[in-house]
Amino acid sequence: MRADPVATVLSEIGGVLASTDRDSLSALVAGLAGADRIFVAGEGRSGFMAKAFAMRLMHLGLAVHVVGETTTPAIDRGDTVVAVSGSGTTAATVRTARVAVDRGARVWSVTTAADSSLAAAATESPGGLLVVPAATKHRRPGEATSVQPLSSLFDQAVHILLDVVCLELAELRSLDHDDARRAHANTE
Repeated sequence: MRADPVATVLSEIGGVLASTDRDSLSALVAGLAGADRIFVAGEGRSGFMAKAFAMRLMHLGLAVHVVGETTTPAIDRGDTVVAVSGSGTTAATVRTARVAVDRGARVWSVTTAADSSLAAAATESPGGLLVVPAATKHRRPGEATSVQPLSSLFDQAVHILLDVVCLELAELRSLDHDDARRAHANTE
């Protein structure tokens, strides 16, 4: 066992966050700030990160939907899609991004792979690309190194980065903890 596994994980996350392009992060904030409807997409663990992001956006009063849920409406022109996939090749997530592009929506891709199919969909729309320089389950050349299994480092970094996006959106919308708390589910 490592001498301090908590320090190891924090160091890995810190390295990814320090290497993430701040201009891309700011562009995502700006893109979402003007969105009428936001859709999030992702599969597996990336999907969990997307759903957590959707919940936080809802707490900020934004109209948000999770792709694949039974109440999700059709994506259309003017909508914004945030698609999350570490590899950038997850079939269902790429398919959602392609449909969004074809329908005239903005696509924001969150991935490690700037040369992936998912990244290409973002560059074909008025959206953008947030490259998260983390390790995934594929351990491709150029990915960050990680002692953690599978895409844990990507998932952790995405969660934090998308929370930063929400923090910035809350500030832009002049919302605080009490505002978000009022929007929180009251059926628990």
